[in-house]
Amino acid sequence: MKSSTLLQIVFIVAAALAVFGFVTAAKNDQVRASCTAMCGLGPAYAGRDRLAPDFELPDLDGKPVKLSSFRGKVVFLNFWTETCGPCKEEMPSLATLARVLHGRKDMVLLTVTIDEDRTKVRDLLRVLLDGDAPFPVLFDADSNVVGGKYGTKLFPETWVIDKNGIIRARFDGARDWSAASAIEIGEMLKKPSGAVLDFGCPVDFIQGVPRGKHASLCMDDS
Repeated sequence: MKSSTLLQIVFIVAAALAVFGFVTAAKNDQVRASCTAMCGLGPAYAGRDRLAPDFELPDLDGKPVKLSSFRGKVVFLNFWTETCGPCKEEMPSLATLARVLHGRKDMVLLTVTIDEDRTKVRDLLRVLLDGDAPFPVLFDADSNVVGGKYGTKLFPETWVIDKNGIIRARFDGARDWSAASAIEIGEMLKKPSGAVLDFGCPVDFIQGVPRGKHASLCMDDS
């Protein structure tokens, strides 16, 4: 083999390795960036394997609303009750999120209360939000959905469901839903499921702790 040919082969191999290294690094940076919002909000649970239980509940006006009617959208599903202090504290940020999502066809915020008195709930929200709630409020007085189907016992609790109806994350306790990270999570979940990069953040969370081979993506390298 001529030396020139050998040099060409060495050059091609070196170039291929360099390109591979560059692409790998870029993919790693993209995945890490996709996890910033999820790691920041710190879900109690994050996974990609459970279909959200469907339900139908009445809203403030008594109109039935079905969860599956929002298929095709990312759903932020918040469970709360009027006796829960942290629930009331996070309500203004939920209202901000709802206003940001207003008019969008790809994301929606729903809230479900286990309270029974619609008038009392409406009046409470008007006080907390300086006006009517900018999001649907559904009533589950018997907790057949909140407790029975979702197993929620402590409030507030927020589930994030992707456009295919799959639960992607659960957040226990109050969060600042007015932060850009909430929208970032919604945008991530709009992507088609499949390959890691198509889905977004591949980190699993169990009891609020990052788990699995991608857990290091939630660690601060600084």
